[in-house]
Amino acid sequence: MSELSTETLRAYDQRYVWHPFTQMRDWEAEPPVVITKGEGSWIVDSDGNRYLDGVAAIWTNVHGHCRREINEAIKRQVDRLEHSTLLGLAGEQPSLLAKRLIDIAPEGLSRVFYSDNGSTAVEIGIKMAFQYWIHRNRPEKTRFISFKNAYHGDTIGAVSVGGIDLFHEVFRPLLFPTILAPSPYCYRCELSPARCSTGCRRECLQKLEELLEEHGRETAAVVIEPLVQGAGGMIVQPPGYLHRVRELCNRYDVLLIADEVAVGFGRTGTMFACQQEGVTPDIMALSKGITAGYLPLAATLTTEEVYSAFLGEYRELKTFFHGHTFTGNPIACAAAIASLDLFASDDLLNKLPEKTGYLKQRLEALRELSSVGDVRYCGMVGGIELVKDKRSGEPYPWEERIGVRVCREARNHGLFLRPLGNVIVVFPPLAISMDELGFLLDGIEASIRVVTGA
Repeated sequence: MSELSTETLRAYDQRYVWHPFTQMRDWEAEPPVVITKGEGSWIVDSDGNRYLDGVAAIWTNVHGHCRREINEAIKRQVDRLEHSTLLGLAGEQPSLLAKRLIDIAPEGLSRVFYSDNGSTAVEIGIKMAFQYWIHRNRPEKTRFISFKNAYHGDTIGAVSVGGIDLFHEVFRPLLFPTILAPSPYCYRCELSPARCSTGCRRECLQKLEELLEEHGRETAAVVIEPLVQGAGGMIVQPPGYLHRVRELCNRYDVLLIADEVAVGFGRTGTMFACQQEGVTPDIMALSKGITAGYLPLAATLTTEEVYSAFLGEYRELKTFFHGHTFTGNPIACAAAIASLDLFASDDLLNKLPEKTGYLKQRLEALRELSSVGDVRYCGMVGGIELVKDKRSGEPYPWEERIGVRVCREARNHGLFLRPLGNVIVVFPPLAISMDELGFLLDGIEASIRVVTGA
C-alpha cells in the first residue's frame, strides 16, 4: 500500500496521467477511483472499497488477481534473469513457452514470433502475410480484407485493418487502403443486431465471397476476430461462419489471419476460438490472456508453410526484418508458463460449461427489460445492448452516455465495468466462482434498472 493519501494519488493522476480512450476534460472533473490491490476476482481501491472486476482488467485476467502460483514463478525468474535479447541468443523461458503454445494451438501452427501486445501481434501477422507472397513470387497480393466493426489494435497497420469509424476514421490519411467486408450483422441498413429485423446478416458470407471473387488475386490475407468481434460491440458470429471463411480463403488462395488477442486462452470455452470450428489459420495473433493479465507479452503463431517462405541465402534478403526490444521477455514468459500450468491443475476449461450456461441464462432473462434491445454471448463473453425504444430499436443518443452511466452506477453495487458505447460488457476472470458470477449479474441488472428505469 502506498504511504501517500488517496487525495494525493488522485491529484498526481489528474495532473500527470493521460488515460487511454478517455476524454480527459471529463476525467479531471471528478475524483478517480485509485486501485491499489487485487484479490481473486476483486480489485481494491485506496480507501479499501472492493469491486468485482467485471472486465478482467480489460479482458486479460484469467485466474484472478495475485494468484500465488504465478506470483512465485515471476519471483523465481526475477532472481535468475530479468531480460535477455532474442537477437543472436536463445532463451530458456521463451523456448519453453513456444513449445507449450504449439502443443495447445490449432493443429498445423508450428512457429512462434514474440512481441509485447495485441496490436504488435497483429502488425506482425500483416507484415508476415505481405512478405510471404513476395517470397512466393506473387507480389501483386498486397491487399487485405477485414470486417466492418473490426478492432485489431492501435498501431498503424492494425488500425488499417480496423473497421470502427469512431476509433479509426481520424487516422485515415495515415493508413494503407483495405477492403471492408460486412460484419456478421445487418450490413444492408447498417444497424446493430438489436435493431435489425430483416435477417440480412446471414448474407454476409455471400458478400465476402463476392469480394474474394473480385479481389482474391490481389489479396494477401483476410483478417478476422474469430467467433466474437470484441470492441465492435461483442458481436457474435453465427455457427459455422468462421469455418466458411476458412474455406473461402482456401478457395481463393488467400491467407487467414486470426486475431485471438481477446478470445484466446479459454475465453470462448475452448483454449482458442478457432478450435471450436476445427479451423487452423495461417497466422494467429495472441496476447491479453497469455500471461493471465500479469505482464505485457504477445505471440504471433504461423505454419511451417509461411515460415519456410522466409528461409534462404543471406544475400536473398528473405529475412523477416521485424523485432522488439523486449521480445520473449523471460519474466513474462515465466508468467505465461505458470498460467498454462494452472489451466491444467485447476481443470479450468472443464469447469467453464457450468459458468457459461449460467451466464447465458441470466443474459437471456435480461431481454425482458424494456431498455435491453439485445444480448450477445459466447463462452465467458457477454454484451448487453441498451436501447431507448425497444419497439423501434431507437438507440440512446451518444451524448447521453447511457453505458457510462450504468457502469458508474455499478460501483454502488460493488462492481467495476467498462462499456462499449451503449453495450455493457461482461468479461470476468475465467476463474470467477459461481457465487461471484451471480453477484456480478445481479449488480448489472440492478444498475440497468436504476439508470434506465427499466
